[in-house]
Amino acid sequence: MTLVLFIGRRLAGVLTTLLVTSILIYAALALAPGDPAAALAGGTVPDPARLAAIRAEYHLDDPFWTQYWHWLSGLLHGDLGTSLVYRSDVADLLAGRTVNTLFLVVYAGVLIVVLGIGLGVLAGLRGGRTGTGVTIATTVAMGVPTFALAIVLIWVFATQLSWLPIYGSGDTFPDKLRHLTLPAIALSFSYLAYVARITRQAVAGELRSEHVDTALSRGLPRRVVVRHHVLRNAMGPILTVSGTVVASLVAGTAVAEAAFGVNGLGSLLIQSAQRQDLAVVQILSMLMVGVFVVVNTCVDLANVALDPRIARGDRSG
Repeated sequence: MTLVLFIGRRLAGVLTTLLVTSILIYAALALAPGDPAAALAGGTVPDPARLAAIRAEYHLDDPFWTQYWHWLSGLLHGDLGTSLVYRSDVADLLAGRTVNTLFLVVYAGVLIVVLGIGLGVLAGLRGGRTGTGVTIATTVAMGVPTFALAIVLIWVFATQLSWLPIYGSGDTFPDKLRHLTLPAIALSFSYLAYVARITRQAVAGELRSEHVDTALSRGLPRRVVVRHHVLRNAMGPILTVSGTVVASLVAGTAVAEAAFGVNGLGSLLIQSAQRQDLAVVQILSMLMVGVFVVVNTCVDLANVALDPRIARGDRSG
């Protein structure tokens, strides 16, 4: 019953967060300068009758809460609105770009989880020069901006070595792997370093704990102690940080996609914000917040599966 209540509270928190976020996003963009009706009408001097028809069609003269309700109810029924710039449904714009962004995020997420956790565990278990080397390397890597690393990757692997393409997203699966390798490395680099550092601290902390010393003093093999005591207990903070980082990748794709010419959601967000395409910005902003909230909720539930005491609010003993 406690677990059911915990899940219920988390789901209620997700819905509340998304509702409040939708209000804030809609209000912020409604206050943005410019006239959406004039953008939809086109032309330098739109016809007043045409402007009035557009305002009536899109409820632009309605009170704020009426406009918001029309937008939210349409969103709940699958109507994402109409792009002011592209003059097409927002859903159609997203359809062709979602796959590229999803592929990039998954690719970068795999690099972060596999390499970040792997390096952190290695450094935490071995310590000494290995631990110091990983700490120094991750400290430097965490300070490298995505756009700066993108320039270096393009110069080395595309211009000098001609190993990988620097523009586009590819068509087939192998082609996408080649095209999105450099963007995935640029996107994941600093996040990977952060996960590696947190993992090292968590593993090293567990190695120094009293229960690990007790298990070793009883003659248990080190590999058994590491697997059942060190890694299992360290997995909580590692999973939390990894989940938060992977959830943040969706928002971080904008810089990587722009640098490498990837036709994805991040680059679309930048273009739409520059052109004041409010309908597209609203949906993409909601999508990014929604992914972040949902992924973090899944991480919370995974932590409960690892340690059911969290659902009871009891981490003692």
